[in-house]
Amino acid sequence: MPIVGELRKLGIDVSATLVRNILRAAGVPPVPERDRLAWRTFLRQHAATTLACDFLTVETVLLRRLYVLVFICIARRLIEYVACTSNPDGEWMLQQARNLLMDLDDRGQRLRLLIHDRDSTFSRAFDAVFCCGGITVIRTPVRAPNANAHIERWVGSVRRECLDRLLIFNRRQLERVLRVYIRHYNEQRPHRALELRAPGPVMTLSTLADLGRSVPSIRRRELLGGLIHEYEAAAA
Repeated sequence: MPIVGELRKLGIDVSATLVRNILRAAGVPPVPERDRLAWRTFLRQHAATTLACDFLTVETVLLRRLYVLVFICIARRLIEYVACTSNPDGEWMLQQARNLLMDLDDRGQRLRLLIHDRDSTFSRAFDAVFCCGGITVIRTPVRAPNANAHIERWVGSVRRECLDRLLIFNRRQLERVLRVYIRHYNEQRPHRALELRAPGPVMTLSTLADLGRSVPSIRRRELLGGLIHEYEAAAA
C-alpha cells in the first residue's frame, strides 16, 4: 500500500490494516474505486448545468391519452418547459426541442447536459437538436428510473397533488391545469432539497421586523377550485 510506504520513509511504522481501517472510517474507497464517479456524485457536480426530461401520460374522461413532455433543472428543481400533445411524433418533438433552446437562450441560461431515458420517442434527431446547441445528451440505463429520479419525483408530485384529483376532458383543460400547478410549484411550493424554499425566486417576509414585529394578516388564495392553497401576508 503506497500510504504505508510513504509513512515508513518518514519513520512511521504502521500496518496496512490500520491504514485501511482509517480510510474506510473516513469514507475513502480503495484506490481502484476512486476513479469511478458515482452517478449521484456526478449529478451533484453538474446539477447547475443539467436538465432532465421525461413524459407523463394523462387519460381523459373520454378515454383519450394525452402526453406531457416536461423539462426540469436539477439544481434548482425548476420546471423549465412543458408541452402537451395527443401525438408526440418526431416533428412535434423536434419543435419542442427548438422551443426549449430558444427559451433558454432568451433567459441567458447555458446548459451542458440533458438526461432522458431510452424511450423511442427521444429520437436521434431530437438529441441532435441539443447537440447542435452545445448540450450533451445522456441516456439512462434500461429500466433504471432512479437514474432520472428528479423528474420521476416531479411526476409523482403532480399526480398526487393535482392530476389524480381532477377529471381531465381535453388538451386545452390539461394545459391550463398544468400552467396553474407549475406556477405554484415554481414560485410557492416549498422543497426540502432547497431548505423549504420554492424553486423560483419569490418575494417573502423573512422576519417580523419587516412588519414592525406585528403578526401579519394572512391571505389565502385558492387554485384549481380549492385543490391547491397559497398563503401570503396581506398588505396593511
